[in-house]
Amino acid sequence: MVNPTEFIDEAVESITEQIGDDNAIIALSGGVDSSVAATLAYRAVGDQLTPVYVDTGLMRKGETDQIRETFSFMESLEIVDARERFLEALAGVTDPEEKRKVIGEQFIREFEREAKETDAKQLVQGTIYPDRIESEGNIKSHHNVGGLPDVVDFEGIVEPVRDLYKDEVREVARELELEEIISERMPFPGPGLAVRIIGEVTPEKVEVARESCHVVEEELEEYEPWQAFAAVIGKATGVKGDNRVHGWVVAVRSVESRDGMTARAQEIDWQTLQRIQSRITGENENVARVVYDVTHKPPATIEYE
Repeated sequence: MVNPTEFIDEAVESITEQIGDDNAIIALSGGVDSSVAATLAYRAVGDQLTPVYVDTGLMRKGETDQIRETFSFMESLEIVDARERFLEALAGVTDPEEKRKVIGEQFIREFEREAKETDAKQLVQGTIYPDRIESEGNIKSHHNVGGLPDVVDFEGIVEPVRDLYKDEVREVARELELEEIISERMPFPGPGLAVRIIGEVTPEKVEVARESCHVVEEELEEYEPWQAFAAVIGKATGVKGDNRVHGWVVAVRSVESRDGMTARAQEIDWQTLQRIQSRITGENENVARVVYDVTHKPPATIEYE
């Protein structure tokens, strides 16, 4: 296990050396990984750093407002509305790996645009060790590792937490005294809700996934899962009122894990599951049914794509 105090001192020194006199931007998502990377980089180079949060339209409910409030102490924070550009880039894309690569490239292009405004030559990212292992092992491409395009218009990419596991990143976050909503927050995939949607990403599916995930996070908070969410996995028939409908099938997933490399599906009591399905089907008129995923990792991954 990493010593948080020693790690912070070493990371700040390393970031200072890597960035030098250059300006840099940090890809900030609101998750613990990028938040720790941003805080370390801000300590290291201060005004040379511009934190950039890209609203892809694939984020959690209320994410953009939360970012604006939590990181208001960083005066140079930039919030980019890229929702239309991401959805346009994903139109017609159904293959999971292709989705991740499209999103990875779109992220980089957004950061390159912002970098030109600040003359930034370095990109700071919150890549952690499991991201690298899964991408290098061809399990899946992470948007900030295997999903990067071949040509990137930055002189260097700085990854302060690239050798840490998630639980170690949380230890560093606590040592940095980041708010609990950041340090203890459940993981959220870099590509966002796109990997919680089977098949093409559409505005309707995104909204169903976002609202359903919000319900699951609220209802399962007491279980303290490593990760809990909902995914839109297809369509099926149902009955609403007196009408037969062909609506979305939403899968609920909740797992326990230490580092995300392996995970066990949580045992959730029947009443809680019924409350979740009632809320999801009641609050989303286009959802026909809700199922619970009992598969561990392996053989499944935690996310759906």
